[in-house]
Amino acid sequence: MENLYAILPILIKVAVVVAVLLLLPLPLVWLERKIAGHIQQRPGPMRVGWHGLLQPVADGIKLLIKEDHIPSDADRFLFKIAPVVALVPPFVVFVAIPFGEPVEVFGTQLMLSLSNMNVGLLFILAISGIGIFGIILAGWASNSKYSVLGSLRAIAQMISYEIPMAFSVIGVVMLSNSMNMMDIVSAQKNLWNVVYQPIGFFVFFVSGLAEAQRIPFDLPEAEGDLGAGYHTEYSGIRFSLFMLSEYLVVVFLGFLNVILFFGGWHGAPPFVPETVWLLLKVAFFIWVFMWFRFTFPRYRYDQLMAIGWKVLLPLALLNILISGLFMF
Repeated sequence: MENLYAILPILIKVAVVVAVLLLLPLPLVWLERKIAGHIQQRPGPMRVGWHGLLQPVADGIKLLIKEDHIPSDADRFLFKIAPVVALVPPFVVFVAIPFGEPVEVFGTQLMLSLSNMNVGLLFILAISGIGIFGIILAGWASNSKYSVLGSLRAIAQMISYEIPMAFSVIGVVMLSNSMNMMDIVSAQKNLWNVVYQPIGFFVFFVSGLAEAQRIPFDLPEAEGDLGAGYHTEYSGIRFSLFMLSEYLVVVFLGFLNVILFFGGWHGAPPFVPETVWLLLKVAFFIWVFMWFRFTFPRYRYDQLMAIGWKVLLPLALLNILISGLFMF
């Protein structure tokens, strides 16, 4: 019975986080379409519900009842599991994401996170890189030239931007002397890391755009020349799983930007709870990701690779050198 009481809070937190993450793409889809509409001087979805609020629900119902088409020459097993493989990592990374300081509930301290890993940052970076396997499987299993080219682009893009992203956070680790996410936030109590690490933040933010495959770095999809890239042959619920994973990546990158460089929940006004302040910061970064999508043009493939290897990687290494010199 004591073991049950110990596990129950964890199970409740897991259920809440999973439920929120599953439902979160619905308002995000509506928000992104509205942002696109206003940037392009049009209202966006307006017909289904007030100001189109129920449009994502209608789209979800359509995807659920749509025919699940599998190409005749596809590898059926890999084709079916690829969306699941792509979806699991964005859920798993939230195990190490803190949502605030521990709170007292019925006389006990309750952590506002699923775990408090000493190597939480390393865990997040490692798990986030696994999602590429779902894209690889989707492209290969579809037996389509467009899909294969999209997955190959995704592999090259991941290799090119995962390295500078990992290097960009080394300065943060040096400042906080820890890979524990709670310690990283605590180290920013007086001053946010973005003040000390502007180069690191720039490299991390741009690499995050590439990791999320958002414009101007959405070469794995590239509607203009690849149809829809790695998920060209997908339809119905399997297609929606890929879209769900893409939105979850945007959300967790918003959390990482805030926690690593913008003080997490620190700096909240007196009347705003710390967790709400954290979520407001994350919402701002999600809005920035969406704003970028409808503002900047897509890079060519050679430009995409050149930015990763010739610009971001040298900047990340320079940031490590500067951080070491100042700490010395």
